[in-house]
Amino acid sequence: MAAQDRNEIGYGWLASCYDVEATQPFPVISHIGRTRHTHEHATGRLETYLEAMRPADTFSAHLTFALKHEGVHLEFLARLFEAIPGELVADWVRSEPTGQYARRAGFLYEWLTGHSLDIDEVGGNYRDILDSRYYVVRSSPERNRRWRINDNLPGTPDYCPLVRKTPNVNAIAGYDLGARLDVMEGEFGADILQRSAVWLTIRESRASFVIEHEGGQRDRIQRFAEAMETYCGRLSDPLNQDALGNLQQSILGVSTIEPGLRLSPVFVGSRSVHHGAVVHYVCPHWDWLPGMLGGLRQFLLTTEETPPILRAAVASFGFVFLHPLADGNGRISRFLINDVLRRDGVVPEPFILPVSAAITSSAIRRAEYDRVLELYSRPLMDAFREAVDFPRERLRYADGIESDFVFKAYTQAAPAWRYPDLTAQVEYLGDILRYTIEYEMHEQAMLQRAWHQTRLAIKNWLEGPDDHIDRIIRAIRQNGRVSGKLIKEFPVLQDASLVSHLEAEVTEGFRDLMAHR
Repeated sequence: MAAQDRNEIGYGWLASCYDVEATQPFPVISHIGRTRHTHEHATGRLETYLEAMRPADTFSAHLTFALKHEGVHLEFLARLFEAIPGELVADWVRSEPTGQYARRAGFLYEWLTGHSLDIDEVGGNYRDILDSRYYVVRSSPERNRRWRINDNLPGTPDYCPLVRKTPNVNAIAGYDLGARLDVMEGEFGADILQRSAVWLTIRESRASFVIEHEGGQRDRIQRFAEAMETYCGRLSDPLNQDALGNLQQSILGVSTIEPGLRLSPVFVGSRSVHHGAVVHYVCPHWDWLPGMLGGLRQFLLTTEETPPILRAAVASFGFVFLHPLADGNGRISRFLINDVLRRDGVVPEPFILPVSAAITSSAIRRAEYDRVLELYSRPLMDAFREAVDFPRERLRYADGIESDFVFKAYTQAAPAWRYPDLTAQVEYLGDILRYTIEYEMHEQAMLQRAWHQTRLAIKNWLEGPDDHIDRIIRAIRQNGRVSGKLIKEFPVLQDASLVSHLEAEVTEGFRDLMAHR
């Protein structure tokens, strides 16, 4: 046992006592102080209790307190149960065979470690592992007779993301995307929204490649847009290995990599001649990927009654943190947002929410996206950065990838990958989707309406096909006037009065849009 702070209780006491440290912070930290106090901070909550609340200095007393007052921290529990003898948990269960917290601990020990405890039959009423008031849980719990526990964990032992129902998460859960789209249809009409949908798909594709620092790849942008239209909401199981391979190929086109799940180590970072490799995040071991994707699939299959925005966020960020492909992970993770929302019936065809466009709409929003990724990746790297190595020898892996990257702590880091807390990521995506609907899509609909109405107004007194009128409108909007180049292209514009009329029509037609900005 390690030395510990006398005033730590719950998970803090257990961490100090058994020298166990999780990479993900505890959402709730408890200690004993002079006054009862709750302090909310950026990453969680600090609870100060009076001396009368101090648990006995035993494993069972502090784990009872933690499960009761601090919630379920799967990563820490996985590390704790590997660090202690199973008999410690078994003795607790034998002494309290009907105790709900002893039974919860016994169930979680076996679920997380895969080891069986030598216990007799337990009793008591069935209890949920997760309190549905505070966590996103599976919609139909499975009864575990051995422990008399309702297993409502939303994933599997291979991969189980958790989302806490913070005030922000609850607010996001109540945001009705479908209702907002209905309001927009009432404001702009179905025809204008349909026109917007085409542009939004292209815009989402272009912005997604900007995030990947590949904004100039026109052919790839077009492929991604076509993949969004072809596959969004239509794959029977988008996390199936074959489906992922097809989706990857449709986005990337002809590639030198082996499609499908990677069979080699991957890190997120950069290399340079002068500074070498900079590693921001190490991805899970490739041998674990089928099981981990199965856990993410289980989350989507068992949380069907959970608000779609929450499910979409877990699908997207869960996928990008697993990083199961050699290339295309970021684009597919953002594809999954629209895919889940369409499957859940809140965003109908042909609409594609331009989430990537919202992320890249400003330097601040892009920085927020990087920050929410780092909330998960940075603690892991702070704990295991010394395990990263680049020996001179390059190894060739089964997927054809050659790499000199070595990570020496896969087993030690595994609980952080398997049991992520994605609450912050859900909160972030909720804000992005609200901005996407209320600004990005609304502005695009305003643009389409203004363009359509301006084209009709011009065609009342100037004959020409739509594409010629659109070319004139576009040029005037870009230059603020009719340019000499435009006059050469359309000689009719040599008429000064006609030009004046056109410029006034375009200025007036887009006045409301400019005022909105």
